[in-house]
Amino acid sequence: MSPAIRKIFLRIRGDDTIIIRMRTQKKFWKLGRKECNTEVFDVNTDAELIIREGNYQYNVHDLVRKFGSSLEIFLPFVVEERLNRLFTIFDRNMKQAGYRGKFFYHYPMKVNQNREAVLPLVSEGAHLEVGSHNELTLVRKLWESDSVNTKIRILCNGPKTKAYVDLIHHLAERSVRVVPIIEDASELDEFKEFKGDIGVRINLQTKVRSHWDKKADRFGLLADEIVELGKIRNLKLLHYHIGSQIERGTDIIAAMKEALHVYKKIREINPSLDTLDIGGGFAIPYEKKPMYSLETVSKAMIATLKKLADVWEMPHPNIVVEWGRHVIAPAQLTIFKIVSAKAVPKGLAKFWYIIDGSFMNDLLDTWAIHQKWHIVPVNRINDKKKHRVWLAGLSCDSDDKYTARDGYVSLPRLEDLNPGEDLYIAIFDTGAYQDAFASHHCLLSSPLKLVLQNGIVTVARKRETAEDIGKQFGW
Repeated sequence: MSPAIRKIFLRIRGDDTIIIRMRTQKKFWKLGRKECNTEVFDVNTDAELIIREGNYQYNVHDLVRKFGSSLEIFLPFVVEERLNRLFTIFDRNMKQAGYRGKFFYHYPMKVNQNREAVLPLVSEGAHLEVGSHNELTLVRKLWESDSVNTKIRILCNGPKTKAYVDLIHHLAERSVRVVPIIEDASELDEFKEFKGDIGVRINLQTKVRSHWDKKADRFGLLADEIVELGKIRNLKLLHYHIGSQIERGTDIIAAMKEALHVYKKIREINPSLDTLDIGGGFAIPYEKKPMYSLETVSKAMIATLKKLADVWEMPHPNIVVEWGRHVIAPAQLTIFKIVSAKAVPKGLAKFWYIIDGSFMNDLLDTWAIHQKWHIVPVNRINDKKKHRVWLAGLSCDSDDKYTARDGYVSLPRLEDLNPGEDLYIAIFDTGAYQDAFASHHCLLSSPLKLVLQNGIVTVARKRETAEDIGKQFGW
């Protein structure tokens, strides 16, 4: 029976209480809300979490029972929708404001280098940004396999090892549009004869509230240092990065203003400069609380750049953003089973719920930067009675835990489960950084990974056995 027919059947028999409870719990768990990045999630009449892709529907509870847990679910269609929305908003706002520069999106591969993440972005018109020789090697593979448009542009950030420099030159000689971004003056010597476009990174003085420690920033050159370099052959782009998960939209604009003043000085010496790359840092609502919007920030960026450029009688700069987390984080959720519970003698929580995975291994930001997550039951979503719980991983490390911003997570009670029934939880927005940071503390296995696209379920990564992990450690 389809969900629509089942709803009609329930109404016919007068059982509206189930539908009302579904709506109430959907609101409680903040599902189906665009401002929370949960618009593709819903609850079915069996109180289970579902994912909607157009007319396709995926039952997360069915998936985890079929493939087991722990489990990662990646949604390429979410990546495509978010990138296209980014293009649409900037294009519309630029036309309305009469802005004459162009807009480009460069995806920073460090955010998620997995093939299922990168290819949907490239297919929808994203350019790329790399930060190491190895990442550029992956781009080389894409290029040599004819998997990317010949016009794609690759920004090359990060410290330039000899192997990295050699590969940049090698690709440039083969007509790949690689743009080395100069991090310090010594790197400029490596590209004196470079025939392609060059970028330079500035270390701004603007301070922002974010997940990044600006007290000890080692990247880029100060404004005066860049100006003192004088004429830089083929200088095309000025780049900066002010933080990760920036808390206030006004900080994005403040940093951009500082960068544009420096851009003006540099352009007076280097007329070829025509692009401002504001880097990454656009935040997402991990905890599903109100924050600045893409529409608001986009309008403010364009208005600010246009106003200052017009006053200075300077061409409107092309705009580059590298908002990787914004595009990719909501495209993945991680599923765990609650394998046991242990009473908390004294605390805000009543129980420890033990998951069949590890926060330190699978979601390292939980420990590294105290990331807070949006956590929802996969099944028993309509349960009214809940426990205040702390979550803990399977490793033997006391830091392998999650206690949430309010000091606890509310989840269904295990004693209310039916015989043979398990409780599963979904952790949203895990698509950014977590896979690259993943480890094998206590030699625990990584989650199996599924990719959902066009109604098809594909296994992208099999669950590791003890033998698989042992081989990685020389056994």
